[in-house]
Amino acid sequence: MNFSKEFLALHMMGPNSLIIIEELTHLLPLKKGMRVLDLGCGKGLTSIFLAKKYGVQVFAVDLWVSATDNLRRFRQMEVDDLIIPIHSDALSLPFANDYFDAVVSVDAYHYFGNNDKYFSEKLKPFLKNNAWVALAFPGMKFEVQENIPAEMKSFWEEEALAMWHSIDWWRPMFEKSLADYCIEEMNCFDRAWNDWLSTDNPYAVEDRAMINADNGRYMNLISITGRTL
Repeated sequence: MNFSKEFLALHMMGPNSLIIIEELTHLLPLKKGMRVLDLGCGKGLTSIFLAKKYGVQVFAVDLWVSATDNLRRFRQMEVDDLIIPIHSDALSLPFANDYFDAVVSVDAYHYFGNNDKYFSEKLKPFLKNNAWVALAFPGMKFEVQENIPAEMKSFWEEEALAMWHSIDWWRPMFEKSLADYCIEEMNCFDRAWNDWLSTDNPYAVEDRAMINADNGRYMNLISITGRTL
């Protein structure tokens, strides 16, 4: 896929979302003609990937990046005919019910979906029956909130730590909502993080010490896939 190193370095907002979405979607039967919601798309890298690889119609939604900025990137990558950029809050999505064949979210779902109500009340109504759900977000190998490792306290802000949980914590959130439900630790953690840490982005520079201190002991990436019931 034609993503230059310069383009990626300029538009990554965290661990390389292209590596994450490739692992997340590699078994999904996405195909041309499907409507896919890319929820929390950031600067649109994942939306570009979905459009180029699968030829699906992507609705690229983000709260912090404007639709105009994303449209500029979609035109640059020649996929603006397949991607509709939308500026919206995940808590008040502007779509019709039973509209999407799939929802994909990379490195965003933990910000708004880490509760018992978001999926069933705010997201599922927009998904067709048997729609595919594919989520990937940062997590923990085990719950650490009650016993934060001393060497990590200076790196983990309280607000962020409240959103990072283990597979055991996330599992019951979807057990009753998804068929073919799979939740697991992703394999691409090191590659995705290394790509991000190699950039000159000031946030990436700050993250280098955190990942070095973690040294593979606590943090991970979690994926969730399944079909709506």
